[in-house]
Amino acid sequence: MRILITGGAGFIGSHLCDRLLADGHEVIAMDNLSTGTVENIAHLVGHERFLFIKHDVTNYIYVPGPVDAVLHLASLPSPVDYLHYPIQTLKVGALGTHKTLGLALEKGARYLLASTSEVYGDPLVHPQHEDYWGNVNPVGPRGVYDESKRPSSPINASSASSAAWGAGAVGSSAASSTGCGSATTA
Repeated sequence: MRILITGGAGFIGSHLCDRLLADGHEVIAMDNLSTGTVENIAHLVGHERFLFIKHDVTNYIYVPGPVDAVLHLASLPSPVDYLHYPIQTLKVGALGTHKTLGLALEKGARYLLASTSEVYGDPLVHPQHEDYWGNVNPVGPRGVYDESKRPSSPINASSASSAAWGAGAVGSSAASSTGCGSATTA
């Protein structure tokens, strides 16, 4: 498969590039390097099945050739970043989702949206079930990140249910992106 990963130079995206290449796929990593780093993917440069495209997903996306899957991981997930760049954070969530879905539709590709449990805000219910709508303060300290992810779900759901799309779009919520090799700042 030929797979596009937005946020491909980020922590999760770069590790996903490694895994997909190891599994024999062709990988296109797209990142504007606002929070991702070239160092995360430097070891992949020159690999025959790897291509890096420096690009902001809030702009029109062009990828030459076929694309079988689009994995939309681009985001500004760190409080340091989303508090410093609130408008860009919101744009990546809404406009970036719109642009990546448009590319997937154009290419006839499968689509995965990486979301977050933060769309629930500070939940009153643990664990959160699919019918829980959350306890979000849209103007609170973490509100910009929570709200950046919130519009992507209905954009994704609307696309998945459209006659033109079929059943090719899915969403995924990660509970946490910290772990071995990650750096956290708060």
